Amino acid sequence: MSTPSPSVRPTVRPSASHTSQRNPISARLYKLLGTSFDDNATKEALQTLSELYATQSTITPSKGKEIVHDTLDDNDTHDLELDGFRTSRANTSHTLVESIPGETAATARRHLKRDMENRLAEGSHEFLNALGEVSQRLQALQLHIDILHASCDEAEAQLDVTKESSKALLEHAGNVANEKEQVENKISIVNLFLAKFTLSEEEVKSLTSKDVHIGKAFFDAMDKTERIRDDCMILMSGEEGPTKVGLDIISNTSTHLEAAYEKIVSWCSYEFQQMGREPQLEVGTTMRESVRRLRKRPELLNEALGQLSETRQTALLSSFIAALTRGGPSGLPRPIELHAHDPIRYVGDMLAWVHQGIAAEREFLESLFDLRGHRRMVGSVRDFSSMSEEEEWIRELMDLAVAKLCVPLKVRVQQTIRSQESSIMSFKIANLLQFYMLTMVRTIGEGALLSKTLNEITDAAYKVFYTAIESQASALNREHMNLDDTSLTPPLSILDHAQILREIMNVYQSSLIGNEADEEEKAAFERIADVMIDPAVETCMKAGQEKQRLRPSWDQPIFVLNCLTHLQSVLEACSFTMKKQAWLQAIIDDHVSQLTEEHYHNLLVDAGLETVIQACQTKSATEPLSRLPATEPAMLQRALQHFSVWLSGLEVVQSPRLTQLTVQRLHSQIHHAALKRLLEAYQLLCDEVKKPSNKYEAASTLLGSERPFGQVNILRQIFGLEG
Repeated sequence: MSTPSPSVRPTVRPSASHTSQRNPISARLYKLLGTSFDDNATKEALQTLSELYATQSTITPSKGKEIVHDTLDDNDTHDLELDGFRTSRANTSHTLVESIPGETAATARRHLKRDMENRLAEGSHEFLNALGEVSQRLQALQLHIDILHASCDEAEAQLDVTKESSKALLEHAGNVANEKEQVENKISIVNLFLAKFTLSEEEVKSLTSKDVHIGKAFFDAMDKTERIRDDCMILMSGEEGPTKVGLDIISNTSTHLEAAYEKIVSWCSYEFQQMGREPQLEVGTTMRESVRRLRKRPELLNEALGQLSETRQTALLSSFIAALTRGGPSGLPRPIELHAHDPIRYVGDMLAWVHQGIAAEREFLESLFDLRGHRRMVGSVRDFSSMSEEEEWIRELMDLAVAKLCVPLKVRVQQTIRSQESSIMSFKIANLLQFYMLTMVRTIGEGALLSKTLNEITDAAYKVFYTAIESQASALNREHMNLDDTSLTPPLSILDHAQILREIMNVYQSSLIGNEADEEEKAAFERIADVMIDPAVETCMKAGQEKQRLRPSWDQPIFVLNCLTHLQSVLEACSFTMKKQAWLQAIIDDHVSQLTEEHYHNLLVDAGLETVIQACQTKSATEPLSRLPATEPAMLQRALQHFSVWLSGLEVVQSPRLTQLTVQRLHSQIHHAALKRLLEAYQLLCDEVKKPSNKYEAASTLLGSERPFGQVNILRQIFGLEG
């Protein structure tokens, strides 16, 4: 049996923390290790201790990279540390070298209080030395201040004495200064008055001297002179009334202004004389301003413009004669009189030159009077009822400038007009003259001399033209027709006359400007149409009647209609002949009616129904139609047979006689009208035959035996008439 072993008690060891708490060295170490030296005060204290007690040694390199340290004893180290605190440490470094550990700390404990007191004593000594030097400087400064006070007192005393002695002089100087200021104010007022109400020597010289040219300085001086006069008049209109100074100023400025205006007139007259020698008319700013200022003196402006008018008259006349005889520079353009063989070009070139000259003259005068901003639109009618003063001047000057052109222009144009034998050429010249006459009236007015001259020339041209066409119409009336000519077309004389009328109408159509009223267009051509158409119509009728009398077989109505329709075709080309067309159409309608009636009777004769229809129309109401010799059944049967045969012929479609009409429309119109009347006559015959009172036996059988079988609708279809 085993016995239990004795129990073993575990051994308890003290823990490390408990041991460290009871060990003073460990506690000291833990305390040191746990202390923080991061605060600034601790760092600064340690730095101070390091500077005081750290051993100073110089480290120098040696061969074999060995470092030699010079070790000092405690006292030397302490003295060295104190000296090092005062000196620079640029090339040295403090290294803690202890032969015995803790030696430096022990030294610091022993000498710390003494060293700090010594250091404080040294600092206090330095402060005392510095303050002593400051005290010496302050004493020297106080000495200077005392001297300065003494000098100031002496100067103040002298100033008081001087002030008392110069008081009267200062008062006199003040009075003199006040008087000087008043005099200067008066001088400035006088200078301003003189500058405002008098002219300088240069300004007077520019106004009166002939050596000074007219320009901006001259006009500025004139403006100032006029302004002085206006201001002076305002001052003199006050309560005090006119003064001697004001009257003197008015007198002087009047003299200067009169001299200035005389100078402007002389200069303008000279410049206007030179303008006649220059091919291009240009107006400068100085000339325009001079004319504007002369408007205030109309008598002086009249004098200057009179010189301009004479110069321009001579210049334009010379230029016109040169254009007629010599042409332009170097012969181009060629002289106008070289084209005298061509009347239209000759007259047109002369009128175009005059018109161009007037346009250039108008532009020159508008520039002279500075009216460019009031120019009318090209082609518009100028309004002469409400004209400004400048417009009146321009109108009068233009009239005078072209006055000398009227005589040579009138002589040459009238000579050209009288030499024309062709009515067409005369009409072209008259229309050309009328166009330029209207243009001149719109440009320079109806009362201008050139407008009156052109009006006279135009009337003369139209007189020559009307004389020519009247002579032509008279010659047409004296024309005799060829009796051997069997044609029904218009004769050659009528065709030539109509061709002349057509060309005259074309010329008139081309001469229309486009703004005429319809009534104005028609009225202007009425006289020409009357002179040309009426004799032609009369000639056609008389010649037709005369030839019809001499040749009864000749168809005069067809001839007359052909002539009338040919004249109408000529008139239809233009709208301004509507009145004459209506008159001629009435004559044609009358002849068409006559020819229609005649053609209807011819159709009745050709169809064999003339006697039958005549009997139906003329029978008495009591006598039966069947008892009349012309309408008894046998005669009626033969007439219906003849009518049936006629319906099968070509005359139903067209009439050989009417085919000679030159207007196919009239052929159809007349033939259809006659067929329509024939249809009505046949219907009358059928109605009369069917009446019981006319006592026809088997009337329907009688009518139905031949075409159209008593049916009016069938006959209408045969004739090709509408229902």
